[in-house]
Amino acid sequence: MNRILVFFFSILLSTSVAFAQQPTRTADEALLAKARAIHDRVITIDTHDDISADFATEKDDPGNPDNPRQVTLQKMKAGGLDAGFFIVYVGQGDRTAEGNASAYNQAVKKFDAIHRMAETMYPDRIEIAYTADDVTRIQKKGKLIACIGIENGWPIGRDLRKLKEFHDRGGRYITLSHNGHNDICDSANPAAGEPEAEHNGVSEFGRQVIAEMNRLGIMVDVSHVSKKTALDAIRFSKAPVIASHSGAAAVNKNPRNMDDETLLALRANGGVIQCVALGSFVKTQPIPPERQKAVAELRREFGLPESQGGMRRTMQALSEEQRTAFRERMRSIDQKHPLTPVTVSDFVDHVDHAVKLIGIDHVGISSDFDGGGGVLGWNNAAETLNVTVELVRRGYTEEQIAKLWGLNLLRVWKDVERVSTQQQRG
Repeated sequence: MNRILVFFFSILLSTSVAFAQQPTRTADEALLAKARAIHDRVITIDTHDDISADFATEKDDPGNPDNPRQVTLQKMKAGGLDAGFFIVYVGQGDRTAEGNASAYNQAVKKFDAIHRMAETMYPDRIEIAYTADDVTRIQKKGKLIACIGIENGWPIGRDLRKLKEFHDRGGRYITLSHNGHNDICDSANPAAGEPEAEHNGVSEFGRQVIAEMNRLGIMVDVSHVSKKTALDAIRFSKAPVIASHSGAAAVNKNPRNMDDETLLALRANGGVIQCVALGSFVKTQPIPPERQKAVAELRREFGLPESQGGMRRTMQALSEEQRTAFRERMRSIDQKHPLTPVTVSDFVDHVDHAVKLIGIDHVGISSDFDGGGGVLGWNNAAETLNVTVELVRRGYTEEQIAKLWGLNLLRVWKDVERVSTQQQRG
């Protein structure tokens, strides 16, 4: 009799649980449907997608469905990512005549690759946007949108004329520095052997650079720079500035994340922080001993310092091919010795903090894909919808989501264009 009662109550309990779970499933399905509809209607812009030295060649074909890179044309379409800022990145090196010339040549090679993708290889699928209005025009045609950002001002050397050349090539923002100081400003991550501050913020030459960027209509980007540099740039710029791929230091303390004082200055300037989905910036993760050993061995193999900070600061000493090989090996380590997952929810915590502190009009979204970015749930462009799902889950409206995904960035871009027009008219 007892066994019969136990059996009966077990069936009753399982039935009750099933009925209790049904509304949750229905609610999840409704939330997903709502998020998908919003995602399809808004313009989605990711402001930081790196490219390799072989981009837009057979070795790294963005139209190849088998390409493992995080951003391909197929993945953008699958994830409903309308636009990406493809990045002309040059890691900081020697600030000599030879070093400056090398940086310039590396930058031109990447500009050429982005144009080759959009104008030669896949003109029917993707088009370069030169203005904020181009973004909406191209999106209405049903094509993907390629915007161009420049990560590190080093390729201009000391020649302000190169800013116009880079603008003519389509560059619409410049990250003033990368890892290591340059002639423009101090970095948030000085290179090995460098002082914490060389210029105490933006240099005199850097002030000229910012003024010329304002005149030409190039957005000033304060990701990667020191706090003093960011505050100087915000003060010196006549147009709103952006942080193209940074997090909130109040959520996760990291030299690359922005503290509340800087975020408030950004709001006063009219700018926008594009919160970045790079795991180590999003959340501090405990490192298993096996992973520490594997990473240490990999660093030694590539001749990098054993400390994590040292590795990050000296990666630019590697060639493009070595950096690509290093990242591929790191992916293998990630699979074999994974860290505690950093999730889309953790990422949106940064969005939440920024929105609560500086307002919905000053926050956007970026990934840093193919440059180290990615979290569980948004680890390539095909998973972009998951960010919108999490925003809907947290109660953001369609109007707010539209601002986060692109309208705020486009508003800043238009303000920069307006300032440029006013200055050029005199």
